[in-house]
Amino acid sequence: MSNPVFFTSPGSLDGLAAGQVFVLEGPEARHAVTVKRLSPGEAVDIVDGAGIRMTGKVATASSSMLEVECGTVAAEDRPEVRLVLAQALAKGDRDELAIETATELGIDAVIPWQSERSIVRWKGDRAARAHAKWQSAVAAAAKQARRAWIPEVRAAVETSGLCAAVAAADLAVILHEDAVRPLRAVLEAWQGSTGAGPREVLLIVGPEGGISPREVTKLCDNGAVTALLGHHVLRSSTAGPAAVVLASDILGRWTTAP
Repeated sequence: MSNPVFFTSPGSLDGLAAGQVFVLEGPEARHAVTVKRLSPGEAVDIVDGAGIRMTGKVATASSSMLEVECGTVAAEDRPEVRLVLAQALAKGDRDELAIETATELGIDAVIPWQSERSIVRWKGDRAARAHAKWQSAVAAAAKQARRAWIPEVRAAVETSGLCAAVAAADLAVILHEDAVRPLRAVLEAWQGSTGAGPREVLLIVGPEGGISPREVTKLCDNGAVTALLGHHVLRSSTAGPAAVVLASDILGRWTTAP
């Protein structure tokens, strides 16, 4: 069984060596002690959300502090092919459910997309609160999945901004029920034509009412392609995670250890 994971700030594990004691404080320490009820001698992982994982054993535990004796410290590289989910804002927290599940499945970044047909709108103070809520959601999901990396929550964009993200990606795929080519065929063809090195695949999911034809045209004009995920129409909260599973398998992200 994998060790429970607790987050610390990026950089705080730098220079830590085996045998040294790391002190975890704040909400994460309180959660470890009061909820997980960790006690001296139990194994635990401390990660910084930026790829560094320390594995050690609890030395002492109090209500507000956890002291962990370091066993090993390792850096986990990002996958060569990074997956980014552009998720249209959706009602009923379906967008939040999508990014939570995608995080557990290994997504590297998410982009909140204010599409034409999105019922939910991020404006003014609500935009800042909603963005922070997404950040909290992916952090909690990364912790649940025992990840060393917390996915990046990029700035919210409208369709013009998403077009720029499409142009910057190595491959941008619109998941669309009217597409002709299956997602598998699109990914396999791209994989066979591209070289090694860091690359980014952008997966685009529309809102409950679907992506408007005008938006599809704009995105495709900037380099996106459409792909069919399956024979059935999936909810906005389901399409992205399903695509992450398929892409991770085809692109070899699940065949090597982190």
